[in-house]
Amino acid sequence: MTITSMPEKVHQGRAVKRLREILHVKQDVLADALNISQQSVSLLETKETIEPEQLELIAKTLKVPVDAIKNFNEEAAIYNIQHNYEGATANSTHFGRDYFNCTFNPMDKYIEAIEENKKLYEALLKSERDKIILLEKLLGEKKK
Repeated sequence: MTITSMPEKVHQGRAVKRLREILHVKQDVLADALNISQQSVSLLETKETIEPEQLELIAKTLKVPVDAIKNFNEEAAIYNIQHNYEGATANSTHFGRDYFNCTFNPMDKYIEAIEENKKLYEALLKSERDKIILLEKLLGEKKK
């Protein structure tokens, strides 16, 4: 006999509180954004179910999807926050210089560096040849 477990009902108030804590948002900041008192936020965090309109406002304020509160899972929330913030590359649809806001083409910079290395190598080679000529000249004068 197989036992199928019902999905655990999420306590929305605790989910809001935990998300708020994970995101380092204080109750008074959330209260200001929702235009309610800090005590109201505290009370709201004890509710098992939050009214849909208020849940929508809370989600918008915390910059998380409403489903993140309704289906709260701490491990998944932390993973998503760490990997889906603006600037993370894991879920980026942009690759290359547009995503990283490059103002130059990295390949051009690489080719410039190679050209600079060639110039430096040639200058070093010329310097060594000049030294050899000078040493040969000094050696020839010494033999006379």
